[in-house]
Amino acid sequence: QPPAFGFLFDVDGVLVRGSQPVPAARRAFQRLTDGGGRLRVPVVFLTNAGNCMRSDKARELSRALGLQVPPEQVILSHSPLQLFSQFHERCMLVAGQGPVVENAHNLGFKHVVTIEALRKAYPLLDMVDLSRRPKELFPSSSQNLAGVILFGEPVRWETSLQLIADVLLSNGNPGAELQHVPYPHLPILACNMDLLWMAEAKMPRFGHGTFLLCLESIYKKVTGRELRYEALIGKPSPITYRYAQYLIQQQAQKQGWKAPIRHLYAVGDNPMSDVYGANLYNNYLKSAQQNQVQAGLKRSPQAASAQAEVSLELRNDCTNSVESCESILVCTGVFRPDSAAPRETEEKVFHGHRDFCFDPSLLQASHIVQDVDEAVQLAFKKENWS
Repeated sequence: QPPAFGFLFDVDGVLVRGSQPVPAARRAFQRLTDGGGRLRVPVVFLTNAGNCMRSDKARELSRALGLQVPPEQVILSHSPLQLFSQFHERCMLVAGQGPVVENAHNLGFKHVVTIEALRKAYPLLDMVDLSRRPKELFPSSSQNLAGVILFGEPVRWETSLQLIADVLLSNGNPGAELQHVPYPHLPILACNMDLLWMAEAKMPRFGHGTFLLCLESIYKKVTGRELRYEALIGKPSPITYRYAQYLIQQQAQKQGWKAPIRHLYAVGDNPMSDVYGANLYNNYLKSAQQNQVQAGLKRSPQAASAQAEVSLELRNDCTNSVESCESILVCTGVFRPDSAAPRETEEKVFHGHRDFCFDPSLLQASHIVQDVDEAVQLAFKKENWS
C-alpha cells in the first residue's frame, strides 16, 4: 500500500540536541525504513538552521539516525531563496556565519559581499571594539549594494548591526554622507525567525529572531520608521511549508508511489515556529479548498506580499492533493509540558516575529507526545499504517 502521507521533521530538539542524537530518533527511523534501510514514507527534514550547507546537515543527520540522508531531503531556513530569482543578479550584502558565500551561490545569487569584506572596504564603520579600530586611514571604497540577505545570527552582532544599518541608511553606498533616509529602504530577505532554540544547555539560546528584533529596534529608533522585509522565510513562513510539500510530493513520485499525498505531519519542539507554522499552513490548505484566502498574518504590505502569493498559488492549483498539515509537538526540546499552561494571572508571551499576528489557536498543537518515536506511531495509527 503506497503511503498517502509524509513527515516534516524538525531537527534540533526533535532528532538531536546540539551534536547529540535524541534517543527516540533511531527508534522512529527504524519504523520508517524497510529492511534495506530505505524509507517507506516520504520524509523531509525541515530546520531553521542556516549557517551550514545542506550537504553538511545531511551528513550530520545520517550519523545521528544511522541511515543515508540525501541533501535533497533537507530544507534549511534559506533553501526557498532559490525561488527569489528576481534578486539573483543583484549585488547583495550577506550576513550570518559559516559558508554564507557558498550558500548564496548555490541558491543562485551571482554577486555577494560579506560583512567582513564590507568592513575591510570601509574600515571606519566598525567602531565598537577598540582593538579593531584602524590605525591609519584608507581611501574610501565605493560599493553599490542592492539588497541584504540575512542568513542567520552572526558572530559579532555589533559589527553586523552597524554595517547593515549603514547600508540601509545610505541606499547601498555606506561610504557616502547621510543626506536623507531613503524609504522604502533596500530589500531585505531574512531567513529563520526563531527567537530561541534548544542546544545542550538547560535553557534555550538566542536565535536569529533575536538578532532581527535588535535590527528592527535600532532601525526604528534611528529613522522613526518600520524595518520592512521583502521576504521572511524559514518556519513558520508558509513559503517554507509550500516548498516542503513540493519536495514530499517529488520524493513520492521518484519512488513510484502512486497514491497522492493527502496528509502532512509536522513534528517539532517549538510551539512558535513548528506548531504555529504547521497550523498556519493547514489554514492555507483549508482556505484553498474553500477557494478563499485567509491566513494568520497582519494585514500589512510588508508582511503579506510573499505570503499571500502562497495562498493564491494554492487556490489556483487544481492538482494540489494535500488536504491537511497536522502539528505534533514533542517534549524533548524547547517545549516543556509542565510550563505549557501559564498561571491565570500571567500574560501570554508571544515569541513570534512582529509581522506574524498573535493568534493563540495557532500555538495549539494537534497532538502532544513525548518524543519523535511516539509521533511516528501516532501518525501510523491515524493512517492505518504498519
